Amino acid sequence: MVIVKRTALWAGLMMLVLAFTAPALAFANTLESEAQNQETNIFAIGIFLAFALSTLGITWWSAKRTKSQAAFYTASGGISPIQNALAIAGDFMSAATLLGITGLMFFRGYDGYILSFGIIVGWAIMLMIIAERFRNLGRFTFVDVITYRLEGNSVRVLMALCSLVVIVFYLIGQMVGAGKLIQLLFGLDYLYSIITVSVLMVLYVTFGGMLATTWVQIIKAILLLCGGAFISFALFSKFGFSFNAMMEASVNIHPKGQALLEPGGWLGKSWLNVWTVGLTMCFGIMGLPHILMRFFTVKNAADARKSVAYATLIMSVFYIFILVIGLGSVAIIWGQAEFYDEAEKLAGGSNMVALHAAKALGGDLLLGFMSAVAFATILAVVAGLTLAASAAVAHDLYALVLKKGKPDPAKELRLSKIAVIVVGVLSVVLGLIFESQNIAVITAFALAIAASVNFPLLLLSMYWRGMTSRGAVIGGSLTFLFTIIIIILSDSIWVQVLGYDKAIFPYVYPTVFTMPTGFVLVWLFSILDKSQNSTTEKSRFDAQYLRSETGIGADEAAKH
Repeated sequence: MVIVKRTALWAGLMMLVLAFTAPALAFANTLESEAQNQETNIFAIGIFLAFALSTLGITWWSAKRTKSQAAFYTASGGISPIQNALAIAGDFMSAATLLGITGLMFFRGYDGYILSFGIIVGWAIMLMIIAERFRNLGRFTFVDVITYRLEGNSVRVLMALCSLVVIVFYLIGQMVGAGKLIQLLFGLDYLYSIITVSVLMVLYVTFGGMLATTWVQIIKAILLLCGGAFISFALFSKFGFSFNAMMEASVNIHPKGQALLEPGGWLGKSWLNVWTVGLTMCFGIMGLPHILMRFFTVKNAADARKSVAYATLIMSVFYIFILVIGLGSVAIIWGQAEFYDEAEKLAGGSNMVALHAAKALGGDLLLGFMSAVAFATILAVVAGLTLAASAAVAHDLYALVLKKGKPDPAKELRLSKIAVIVVGVLSVVLGLIFESQNIAVITAFALAIAASVNFPLLLLSMYWRGMTSRGAVIGGSLTFLFTIIIIILSDSIWVQVLGYDKAIFPYVYPTVFTMPTGFVLVWLFSILDKSQNSTTEKSRFDAQYLRSETGIGADEAAKH
């Protein structure tokens, strides 16, 4: 434990030195990068440093209260419903939302907003069928819930690996957005930018655990709501507070014209494309490990339900701001030379639309504020992702699989913190590989896997007596491989990353094919399972159902 803390501490101190001296070093060495052409925004730097120092202070405070597994993973269930709702909203109002969706809407129009529709519907469904049962059945991770009545370790290994893959895809989007933001803030090279984010993330999670992560997310959610409201208000004010006037101005200047506000700009005329995007957004959130973990940070199932209800309301308001910013920005940014580079492309790429809008409306002051807020957004999300990854390694794989549910608590906690450092290094590597990708598209791949593998297994484990370990492992594994193959064959990987001329899989996301496949395969291999274990697993359903509905015994860990 001491070695892990010392390693993280030294890394953090080195990163703080870099954070304070980076602007000077950047100018002294005249780094040749895209961001080097940006003027240094002193106000943004000040807000960023204030946020970094204040959140490190929160981490120091949290570290005194993070001495056990329960405290590290779930803040010992001591978060209130409204605090948890803000943290959930802060967790999900990510860089992909603020930067990616606004970028999609700016270039592609109406279709980009379909991402938002699906998400809001998904939260409503989660409120009705997931939240309370999930809270009553688990302890630290969603693997606890899925394996509540199942025998053997194979399903735990599968779900832990699925968790890690989902987290990695989600993390890529956040790191790309973070790198671009730090470029704007400091004029730093992209590599140094993502290293900055990675080390701050490691500090938050290693020392403060879930408590520090929660408060970082709460602060970020409040700042993001305020920033989104201000930009939306400023945009409306330019057009006499008339939405129609703002949309008319955007349509008149955009090359798509009226088609900007019509379906088909991104997804084409294929109804399958629309369905697959909607399903990905709607059901993907119900399989995201870092979101599901938040249900264990409150004291009971009723508080879990309240958390989701409040979070749904908060995010609904925020997505109204996204609609205004995404489409309204066209009227004030499109074709304006100051926002384009020498190649006549939007400076910083498609992910920087919201920040360019901030500068157009409020100059360097508003740009600085929104840049720092967006950076806080990313830090909060990557902290939650990293915590979920460490739980998958230390709790799901080490404690439940290797130690058969009887681990040394100190060793498990130490392994959790080592896993955090490993994820921090991996995030830098992946951020470099996917630097040029739209972060909303990449993040949606995480949602596609979550919707296709995690969600079917989670839903069937809670509601269907007939699901067995063999059905879960075989069906889940085949669905996982099928989903990964289709993702690789899609345009975003096959063409944009691997460099081929045309994608083999023609649709945006695979979910319309892979999620039904997941349900069918788990069902099929479960009903074909006639083993003795399957009989035992089915017999435990009544006891599981009682706990899921009443919460009796929910305070005890699922130790089988």
